[in-house]
Amino acid sequence: MRERIRFGLLGCGMVSQFHCDALIHSDEAELAAVADVVEDRAREVAEKYYCEAVSVDELFERDDIDVINVLTPNATHADNAIRVAQAGKHCVVEKPPDMKLSQVDAMAAAFAAAGRKLAICLNVRFRPAIEAMKQACETGRFGKILQGDAYVKWYRPADYYQRAPWLQDRSQGAGVTIQQGIHYIDLLQHLVGPVARVWAEMTNVAHRDVPTVEDTLLATLHFEKGARGVVQASTAFYPGTDIRIEINGTQGTAVMVGERLEMWDFEHEQPGDQEARRIGSAAALTGAGGAADIGYMEHQRVMEDMVAAIREDREPRVTAQSARHTLEIALAMYKSADSGEEVALPLDPSFEL
Repeated sequence: MRERIRFGLLGCGMVSQFHCDALIHSDEAELAAVADVVEDRAREVAEKYYCEAVSVDELFERDDIDVINVLTPNATHADNAIRVAQAGKHCVVEKPPDMKLSQVDAMAAAFAAAGRKLAICLNVRFRPAIEAMKQACETGRFGKILQGDAYVKWYRPADYYQRAPWLQDRSQGAGVTIQQGIHYIDLLQHLVGPVARVWAEMTNVAHRDVPTVEDTLLATLHFEKGARGVVQASTAFYPGTDIRIEINGTQGTAVMVGERLEMWDFEHEQPGDQEARRIGSAAALTGAGGAADIGYMEHQRVMEDMVAAIREDREPRVTAQSARHTLEIALAMYKSADSGEEVALPLDPSFEL
C-alpha cells in the first residue's frame, strides 16, 4: 500500500469540517495536523478528527506535512499560500484564490518558483453532473452554445453574517457574489469559456442589519465565443432552493439542479445518455438552506486530485490561472454594480474593492 500524502489545515473555521471529513475518508490522503490563530478552535477540531493541534508556525515547519490547505479569510489567502510555497510545501487554497488579481498572480509565481503544486478549491467542478456537461461542451454536443445560466436562490439567516467580522466586509468577499455565487460563476466560465463583458446589479433586500454587503446579485454575461448568460444569486430567499445550471445550444440542452442532471436532451442521442440522466440525487444537500448543508465528497476529490498531481508530477485540475478568471468576473460584477455600466474584461490587475 502506498504511503499517504499528509495534509495540514491552516484555519479551523466552518469550512474546515469539509476538508477534515474529506481527508479522513480518503485512502490516498491523511489529516496530520490543524492550526488556527485561535488555538482553542484548533484544539476543538483536532479532538473531533483525531489529529494534532499545532501552532501556526509549527504547521509550516513540520517536515512530515506535504500539503497545507489554506482556509483563512478570503483576503488572506494569497499571503498565507505564499508562505506555504516558501516552506517548500504544496497547497490547496479555499475559494476564492484571493480578493486581488495581483495577489493571485504573486501566489502563482511563488509556487512556480518553488516547484510546488497549487490548487484552488472550486470543488463543484468535480460534481459528476458538471463533468458530464463539460465533456458534452468539449465534444460539441450542444452545437453552438447560445446561453449559460446560473441560479443560486439560497437562504441564510441574519446571524450567518455575525459569525466573524470579515463576513460583514465587502472587501473581504463577504457578499453573496463571492461567498456563495463564485462556485457557480466559475462553472459557467468552466463550461462555456472566458467572459468578455459583464453587467451587474447588487442589492441588500433581507439583511438590512448588515448593509455593507450584498445579499442579492443579478448579472448578465457576454462570453467571448458569443454566448450570453445570466447569474442570479441570493441568500435572501427563504427557505432556499437548489442551485440550477443551464447550458443551451443549437443542438442540445442540459440542466443541473442541485447535483442531479434534471435535463439531458440532445439532437443526436448517444450511448451513455440514459446513464447520464440518472446522475445525481434529489436528496443530496447542496447548500440551499444553510452554510453547513453540503457533503464532503467533492472536497475529497479535490484532495485526491492534489495527491495524484504530486505523484504524477502534473498540474492540479483547478489551477490558480483558471480560478483567476473566475475572480476577475466576480470583481467585474462589483465594478459594474458600483458604476451602473457594463464592464469589459480583462480588468487591470491592480483593481480592488
